[in-house]
Amino acid sequence: DKTVSLRKDLSEMHEWITQAEEEYLERDFEYKTPDELQKAVEELKRAKEEALQKEVKVKLITDSVNNFIAKAPPAAHEALKKELDVLITSYQQLCSRLNGKWKTLEEVWACWRELLSYLDAENKWLNEVELKLKATENVQGGAEEISESLDSLERLMRHPEDNRNQIRELAQTLTDGGILDELINEKLEKFNTRWEELQQQAVRRQKSLEQSIQSAQETDKTLRLIQESLAAIDKQLTAYTADRVDAAQVPQEAQ
Repeated sequence: DKTVSLRKDLSEMHEWITQAEEEYLERDFEYKTPDELQKAVEELKRAKEEALQKEVKVKLITDSVNNFIAKAPPAAHEALKKELDVLITSYQQLCSRLNGKWKTLEEVWACWRELLSYLDAENKWLNEVELKLKATENVQGGAEEISESLDSLERLMRHPEDNRNQIRELAQTLTDGGILDELINEKLEKFNTRWEELQQQAVRRQKSLEQSIQSAQETDKTLRLIQESLAAIDKQLTAYTADRVDAAQVPQEAQ
């Protein structure tokens, strides 16, 4: 009987749709690791593609039902037509929901990759700060050399806040959705702790270098005054010697 055969096809397709909904749309997903998230993205992509491939079967069923209705008595039309309409609606909704969820997970995965990229960039900058702090630990030389070290440290610390703001926003977006929250919180805590420590070290080093510059400038000034004084005394003594003045005849300091 053609009606039985058509209803069987309709029923089998309904069962497949129900199973797909339970498997991919109604069960709760937990993404605690990047591997779980990536696996879910790939799984949803396969499910979406599989659903699209079923379009051929839905079309065949639709054609079969419509052909049957065209030839069958009116009494058999209504029930079959209703079942077909329900099937088509359910199928289209399934495809739309699978596609929507896949796109959402793809965006979440891209968000995670972007967060890692920003963290990597900021950690590279922190590595540079660490190296600069070591390089300026015991600066040798006068005020000019110390001033150059201070300038290079200050230039490095004029690092824009953009990346750090992006890290905060991306992390908030992911953890608000309960995605990779433990891992992200752990990474952020480690990053923020390191960032704060190096910032504080840099501030202390800047103050230390400023004090060193001041001390070096005072030393330079003192040495210059001594040199000027020695030069004046040398000039005076040279004049005394040229005039063959006896030591006992000159002031005490000249003696």
